[in-house]
Amino acid sequence: MTFKMAWALAAEHVDEWTGDDVIRAATVLSERVEAAVSESGMAADAQEHFLKTFLAPVQDGVLAAGKAAVEAGRDWSRAAGPLLVVLAPAA
Repeated sequence: MTFKMAWALAAEHVDEWTGDDVIRAATVLSERVEAAVSESGMAADAQEHFLKTFLAPVQDGVLAAGKAAVEAGRDWSRAAGPLLVVLAPAA
């Protein structure tokens, strides 16, 4: 099933991706959020904290609950701190 993933980093970055592979979606999310965090000017220890505290749980959610939701034809969203991710079946 094809789905759309959109995410926002508060005051930093908004992006989206469309496809049918949840593993690829989680990888794209990780790559793009890590790039945005890296370019944000945060100190290295703050970046590490952000990735562990906010990105990792949301990425895990994409792979589990998010996948189950889109396979069932439902939307899914999860927020962690300043990161919000939404998955929705493509029309």
